[in-house]
Amino acid sequence: MGDSGGSVVSVDVERISFGGKEHHIQTKHGPVSVAVYGDHDKHALITYPDIALNHMSCFQGLLFCPEAASLLLHNFCIYHISPPGHELGAAPFSPNSPVASVDELADQVAEVLDFFGLGSVMCLGVSAGAYILTLFAVCVSLEVTYFLLLAPLYSHLHPFLQTKYRERVLGLILVSPLCKTPSWTEWFYNKVMSNLLYYYGMCDMVKDCLLQRYFGKKLRGGSVVPESDIMQACRSFLDQRQSMNIWRFIQTINQRHDLTESLKQLQCRTLIFVGENSQFHNEAVHMAAKLDKRYSALVEVQDCGSVVTEEQPHAMLIPMEYFLMGYGLFRPSHVSSSPRSPLNPFCISPELLSPESMGVKLKPIKTRANLGV
Repeated sequence: MGDSGGSVVSVDVERISFGGKEHHIQTKHGPVSVAVYGDHDKHALITYPDIALNHMSCFQGLLFCPEAASLLLHNFCIYHISPPGHELGAAPFSPNSPVASVDELADQVAEVLDFFGLGSVMCLGVSAGAYILTLFAVCVSLEVTYFLLLAPLYSHLHPFLQTKYRERVLGLILVSPLCKTPSWTEWFYNKVMSNLLYYYGMCDMVKDCLLQRYFGKKLRGGSVVPESDIMQACRSFLDQRQSMNIWRFIQTINQRHDLTESLKQLQCRTLIFVGENSQFHNEAVHMAAKLDKRYSALVEVQDCGSVVTEEQPHAMLIPMEYFLMGYGLFRPSHVSSSPRSPLNPFCISPELLSPESMGVKLKPIKTRANLGV
């Protein structure tokens, strides 16, 4: 475990579920909780969940899918970052404490990496969490560009700085990601939820808004079809959340800025999943169209909402498997060398990202370019 200059204090709490440990880290922008699962000697996978969720409610379905779990846990040590106040048993924030900005949350990700002594990491985020991790990756890439512009002045540092920053984020796996400022519809929904949370707490209307954000109509049920077990479990989970902590994260995300112009600066490969029925479907398509088409792919999952990791985690397996092959990582049954060998990513062959190879509905970015998104 690394130390970031003595300004960070960690308290380890043994976790019964999954056998991991939770670390409470005090950053310069406030406390953050990180649950760690796996062998610290393996590559690092950083996760960040959506609003009102944490790793137990956002990534449990994916990690309980046997094939996906074998792929991820065999190759990675997983560092689940919770948004401030979203961890299990979180205490409510003081009303006087400032609300963190999206840039400050991205800075927290960097501090978490420094604390654990992590260099190159893979990132997996859902919706609001995908935005935070994309912002972090964009900031890293902009630092690379900045130092390259200063190269004539600091030529003696140039090789070190280029290596240090360029390789901080090896790849992004984004699920129903956000990348623009909120649409009027999203802004309005967030405002309604914020007001309800502030005055009434986690009431049924707030839970209904959040469940509509997370899941597709088929899973949510209706007057004839009863709610699924996943929906009932999620409702129960939301009852345990600190309403003002959720309010703070909504305030943060509702004030996010547009990353569109910065996406071309990304120095890593990106795999985007989005449910066909996701509220953020158009935004995911927009983001995919703006990324470098040589190093990115868009996978649309049928009959699914935003949180694909819980609703249809099996649909993520084959695209992730081919994506990680580009870094020399495989499922245990296909491993021919140690997963601890250095990552040497190569360009993913277009054939590997074809609909036939994926086994799921894939809409290549180039087919969307003429939509004017």
